[in-house]
Amino acid sequence: MEVSYYPGCSLHGMAGEYDESIQSVCRTLDVALKELPDWNCCGASSAHFVDDALAVRLTARNMAIAERAGRELLVPCAACFQRLKHADKELKEDAAHWIDEPYEGRAEIYHVNDFFDRPELLDIIKQKVTMSLAGLAVVPYYGCLSQRPPKVTDAEQPENPISMDRLLRAIGVEVRPWSYKTDCCGASLTLTRPDLVRKLSGSLFEAAGEAGAECVVTDCPLCQSNLDTLQAEIQAERGASCHLPVFYVTELMALAFGDGQTTRWWKKHFVDPTPLLQEKGLLHVCR
Repeated sequence: MEVSYYPGCSLHGMAGEYDESIQSVCRTLDVALKELPDWNCCGASSAHFVDDALAVRLTARNMAIAERAGRELLVPCAACFQRLKHADKELKEDAAHWIDEPYEGRAEIYHVNDFFDRPELLDIIKQKVTMSLAGLAVVPYYGCLSQRPPKVTDAEQPENPISMDRLLRAIGVEVRPWSYKTDCCGASLTLTRPDLVRKLSGSLFEAAGEAGAECVVTDCPLCQSNLDTLQAEIQAERGASCHLPVFYVTELMALAFGDGQTTRWWKKHFVDPTPLLQEKGLLHVCR
């Protein structure tokens, strides 16, 4: 199975472990990723605040490249996913306004959860598990950008998505119910309103603790970075314990598949997940 791959800027930078874990999972599942040639930044999240036309043109160029490739398009970053979906809809309405070539919308866009949650891949995922992650209690955190607004993302259940839940259960994880799956963590306000970011993210950690979660699992590089790096500040401000590892969903999938390289990803996390994995008896699968 071959699919086009748009990593975006984050996965080639701060979220390198996300990219590596996706590559690992796809190798296990015999999915060949074909990175879009000469792709450019999608402009998230600043371009559409400054210039709506520029924001569409940036992403329209990427969609034109994907169209020529003629394959499904996997977009792991939630912000990139939303911007590419927006451009796809604009192009389908009036391609000539944005690009100098016809556009038929043949490159169907998938975010990471919905891509791997397809029945034919979900069955293979269950078969490829070499070590169940049973006993690891998590809360799945989708964030807001992959789900809203649904008229752009086409999310079927924007308030209660379940694709990541199914992926996690497929590898044996104990998924704890909670009502903050798609609440915003405030990541885009990190530089301008850090007080609001600490408030929003602090509420997420409080809810995760009430749900009995031992870690948070996400599919967004902005959310992962925000939640992983701010815990010390949130703890100091709230005066309450806040120390939960924040995984990418594909990191746990690769761990369950027995990838021998997963330990190097933990070194990139601000909150080291090693003690938790050691306590659960899961470290030996990645040695």
